[in-house]
Amino acid sequence: MDGRRPPTAAAPAIAPGDAKTARAASGGKKRLAGLVVLAVLVPGAILYYLNGRHFEETDDAQIDGNITSLGPRVTGTVTATHVVENQAVQVGDVLVEIDPTDLSVAVVQAKAAVAQAEAQLQAEDPSVSITETSNTAAVAGASSELASASAGLSGSHSDVDQLTARLAQAEGNARLAQIERKRGEDLWSAQAIPRADLDRRITVAETAAAEVQATRQALASARQKVAQLQAQLGATKSRLTEVRKNAPREVETRRASVLYRQANLDLARAQLAQAELNLGYAKVRAPIVGVVAKKAVSVGDHVAPGQLLIAIAGTDVLWVTANFRETQLEHMQPDQPVDLHVDALNLNLTGKVESLGGTTGSRLSVLPPENASGNYVKVVQRIPVRIRIDPGQGGIDRLRPGMSVEPKVRIRP
Repeated sequence: MDGRRPPTAAAPAIAPGDAKTARAASGGKKRLAGLVVLAVLVPGAILYYLNGRHFEETDDAQIDGNITSLGPRVTGTVTATHVVENQAVQVGDVLVEIDPTDLSVAVVQAKAAVAQAEAQLQAEDPSVSITETSNTAAVAGASSELASASAGLSGSHSDVDQLTARLAQAEGNARLAQIERKRGEDLWSAQAIPRADLDRRITVAETAAAEVQATRQALASARQKVAQLQAQLGATKSRLTEVRKNAPREVETRRASVLYRQANLDLARAQLAQAELNLGYAKVRAPIVGVVAKKAVSVGDHVAPGQLLIAIAGTDVLWVTANFRETQLEHMQPDQPVDLHVDALNLNLTGKVESLGGTTGSRLSVLPPENASGNYVKVVQRIPVRIRIDPGQGGIDRLRPGMSVEPKVRIRP
């Protein structure tokens, strides 16, 4: 072999007429294929358009739910935790326990304060009726003394009048006796009467003078007694006025004291109720049905109100938040049916439009756009739409907040 290639056989020659016929046949096949494609695509496109205009869909949607952040309502040291992350919990389940020693002591102190307040109220409560009875008796006694003093004063005035009349009579008798005595002494000097008659006249004159003196003293004593009775009557009137004026005040004071004791008792009972509540707060319980999404507490931690301990993602009430473009909302209304596809579970569900958002998502961002400044560029906004998931569907219990969803809303029947 000399390394040279064998001569290649010459291709048969094609006549010009045959080539033109072949090209025409090939062009006819291509046109036929194009017509077939058009016959298939055009009706499909028309059907897709006619069907698609009845729906609005988006892939910017997710499952939403309530996330409850739990914290302690009392200060203390954690003695036990009963849950771990991703654990399902029911309403009332104990999640965390706080040392209740100090809280139990506070309950005992509050009970003692209630007992003390009750005893003080029981001791003070009868004082109102006692004071009312005492005041009634005091008014009655003062009224009786006033009547007695008035009667005594009236009698003393009568005595003064009688003694005044007796004094006038005694003085008249005394003057007449003195005249008789003087006449008798003159007659005795003239030896006209016996000595015995003179002695009798002297005795009568002295007796009349003594009676005048006695009557004067009695009249002075009677007048002094009138003055005393008048002073006593004034004092009795003053005391009666004071009793009548102060009696209502004393009763009101007693009643105010009773109300004060009652208020102290109510306060003590409220403090006892608060202490018992605080003791109950030593156990942090789940307020909703859900799954523990975050646990930020351990045994031995010192916790205080306001501190985050556990976050629970609620699973009993879930919905879908779909962020549709504003151009998709023209025909969207509440109660329109929705087909939902959950990517994580490859699950198809149904629901209904519940409500349209009150504002666009951008307005609720940390730094909302300010179109009045700078150059304005129109951007299609998205508005959140809340979609209610129909209950009773299989697989709903596996839904979790944050899962991606593809909703398709039927906007036309």
